[in-house]
Amino acid sequence: MSDLSFSSFCGWLKFRHLLLIDTLGRTCNMHLAAEQMNLSQPAVSKMLKEIESLLGFALFERRPRSMPPTALGEHVLRYAQIALNDARSFVEQISSLREGGHGYLKVGGIFAATAVALPEAILQIKQRWPLLSIEVVEQTSNHLMKMLEEKKLDLAVARFTDQSQQQRYDFQPLAPEPFCIVVNDRHPLANAGPTSLQQLVDLPWILYPVGTPIRARMELAFAEAGVGMPRNTIDTISMQTFLQVLQRGPMIGMLPNAMVDPLLESGQLKTLDTPLHLVPQDYGILTRKDEPLVGAALEFAEILKDNARQIT
Repeated sequence: MSDLSFSSFCGWLKFRHLLLIDTLGRTCNMHLAAEQMNLSQPAVSKMLKEIESLLGFALFERRPRSMPPTALGEHVLRYAQIALNDARSFVEQISSLREGGHGYLKVGGIFAATAVALPEAILQIKQRWPLLSIEVVEQTSNHLMKMLEEKKLDLAVARFTDQSQQQRYDFQPLAPEPFCIVVNDRHPLANAGPTSLQQLVDLPWILYPVGTPIRARMELAFAEAGVGMPRNTIDTISMQTFLQVLQRGPMIGMLPNAMVDPLLESGQLKTLDTPLHLVPQDYGILTRKDEPLVGAALEFAEILKDNARQIT
């Protein structure tokens, strides 16, 4: 295609083209792609050549044992994945509504949100829409934003970790997320009173992994206090593992207050009195920019905002 325009693109592009691009992107192999699409290899090869001819450039490299996407092909592959995710969500919604259901809602949340904000909102919307199917994903903010971009989520309850993200996502703040440093009730420091950071550095810690926003904020707090990071550590993003190890072993952990409040009230965990302080950062509702929420997603967002207003 010598001149790729929007009208010409809409005129010839079909979902089977996108499916082929996505399948080849996952397999990087013509034979495997043909098998997964229940087509012959010559048919797949012909369709790919047609797409490349219409676009005017190669989508995949032809290597002896693999077909990785070209630089331009990466962009087309990403578009195909997003379009197919969007279509998949549409089919699920329509199928559910036709069968008398209330559709699907796919939400993501950081750990603090899944501990408090999301469960309460889920219970409330299920009272209003009993047949609404809800899928919840618990992940870091960066991962959730990637899923939003790929249209794998309707909305997320998370936080910005980089200023540039504000250009791609809309954000409605819900609440700050304060952190505390905790140990189990049998830890030697459980009732020790004020404790210096230098005392803590040499003890075992369980932490969020390197590269996560919370870990970066913790590293900054240690650096500003003039103390090196602990070296005897376990790194995990699994909240279940985090809490189980923290309760069973002589570990120190830093967690959102919302996640540990019930364990603090029951006496299973104790907060440490230390000079380490992380400034609370707001988490809130993240959505794709300039893409208004509709239906169950809109109502769910309104419930989250109403609940946040009642707390504040």
